[in-house]
Amino acid sequence: MGTMLYAKGVFINRSFDALNLAQPDLVVEVHREYIRAGADVIESNTFGANAVKLGAFGLADKLTEINVAGARLARQAARNQVYVAGAIGPLGIRIEPWGKMSVGEATALFRAQAAALAEGGVDLFILETFRDINELAAAIAAVRGVCDVPIVAQMTTEEDGDSLDGMPPEEFVPQLDRLSADVIGVNCSVGPAPMLETIERMARVTTKRLSAQPNAGRPRDIEGRNIYLSSPEYMASYARRFVQRGVRLVGGCCGTTPEHIRQIHHAVRSLAPAGERLAVSAAAGTADASLEPPIERAAKSRLAHALAEGRYVVTVELQPPKGHDPAEALADVEKFGGHGVAAIAITDGLKSGARMSALSLAMLVRQHAGVEPVLQYACRDRYLLGMQSDLLGAHAVGVRNLVLFTGDPRKSGDYSDATLVFDVDSIGLTNAVARLNHGRDVGGQPIGRPTGFHIGVVANPTAPRVDEEVRRFVYKVEAGAEYAVTQPIYDIDALDRFLELTETARVPLIAAIRPFESLLHAEYLANEVPNVRVPDALIDRMRRADALGGGVDEGVMIASELAEKVRARVQGVQLSGVPAAVVAVLTNLGTRA
Repeated sequence: MGTMLYAKGVFINRSFDALNLAQPDLVVEVHREYIRAGADVIESNTFGANAVKLGAFGLADKLTEINVAGARLARQAARNQVYVAGAIGPLGIRIEPWGKMSVGEATALFRAQAAALAEGGVDLFILETFRDINELAAAIAAVRGVCDVPIVAQMTTEEDGDSLDGMPPEEFVPQLDRLSADVIGVNCSVGPAPMLETIERMARVTTKRLSAQPNAGRPRDIEGRNIYLSSPEYMASYARRFVQRGVRLVGGCCGTTPEHIRQIHHAVRSLAPAGERLAVSAAAGTADASLEPPIERAAKSRLAHALAEGRYVVTVELQPPKGHDPAEALADVEKFGGHGVAAIAITDGLKSGARMSALSLAMLVRQHAGVEPVLQYACRDRYLLGMQSDLLGAHAVGVRNLVLFTGDPRKSGDYSDATLVFDVDSIGLTNAVARLNHGRDVGGQPIGRPTGFHIGVVANPTAPRVDEEVRRFVYKVEAGAEYAVTQPIYDIDALDRFLELTETARVPLIAAIRPFESLLHAEYLANEVPNVRVPDALIDRMRRADALGGGVDEGVMIASELAEKVRARVQGVQLSGVPAAVVAVLTNLGTRA
């Protein structure tokens, strides 16, 4: 509701709730847009219509009138076709034990709002965006003191799943379970990806019905306006996952437009009982009959063909150069090409200085070096529509192999005032590219001939939380990943464990191997680089070699041994690091054409 009123020119310094009296036709219009999109439940325009928040606008004396009008306007739009939920949000001030207001006082304030909404004729209540379990408990008690209609009680959480006050789901969910809410869930603050993780944690500690209303991504300040840029298709892809994890009330919060609800509606319908699924599939097949079939995997690129045939491949990772002169980088590619490497992977998202873009270097490698490139492409600092445009352009100039990854969510590099953009993560981008491969854009519109991207993703067998890494990897494969490249591997046991855990989501895996450049480099990787695990035995080897002046050679030897060890476990290796060391490892592996 707030998103649409804002889009229609209502500034955020006004009371949106007061529009129930000042501009009722506008409120009804918004309700009807969501109903036409397929919503089963609409929320009254009363999220902030409590005495504290209305008091900030001098409207506390209008509380009953605003809430009764909000419920009746929603009922007018619903026409008995959909349910009307009375929306109640937090008071906007702290209650005990964190603030001066007592639980009893808070309960009385919530009761006044709930009574007005009940008078207006709501079918249920949605208590949403609460950060404090004590305040939410007061709101639930207030509603139960007024009427006995169903209650949906929703907390809001950070990306780690904990409430804004640091309470994990394992604590706040059992407390909500003991209260008289009929449905418990989460909404607002985060997008669908982190919310899915929270829902999974909640499902493990309750048997109650669950609800999920994520934001449409993170808000962006564009020329003074808050804009949410996650696509309807992306939101819908997560709606399916929410339902599969037991969610029974699924929708959206900030930034969720009627088009988002339309896509979510279609996605949820696709998860209907088997007979209904068949009917939906038949209809979809008819609608898509004019689209060309997707390109077979083996026909997408030489690398794709090799992996599809089960051949072992060796690739090399290359950094784009600083400045605009590619001569040195292309010379390195010539050296690697002489050793019969299958492809050159161009890194993306570098953190220092003015470097050539990965896409530009990929084009140059393809045009001038005669070696097939792999474009590594990060979600960081890019919007979804911009990523779609980039990749369509990459396809137009012949780039077919991709490795999609999220990127580091922090400021870094030489420009401290540069801002970060995260519209979707690598799972969402994988979904988007898979959609392009089926001839449709992220909005579901035809693009003509389907793209032929060979979709790769990143996997990290040595991640500190390997269970989370495995879960995300499975999602990537479900989204359309056709192969994966690991983070640098130094721990073979961790690789074996990861392979065992991902047996049901198996795609060709290419293990990244990076030679140690020195003892200091090995110690740096072991102690300062997140998500890289270096066994003590390798550090000891480098220490002994360093004492004899042979650290570089020992680093090459260790990398060569690791590459041989992983050969029986994976379908290829990707070497990176100092070009001379990479060439030395290639020589040891006997890959010269």
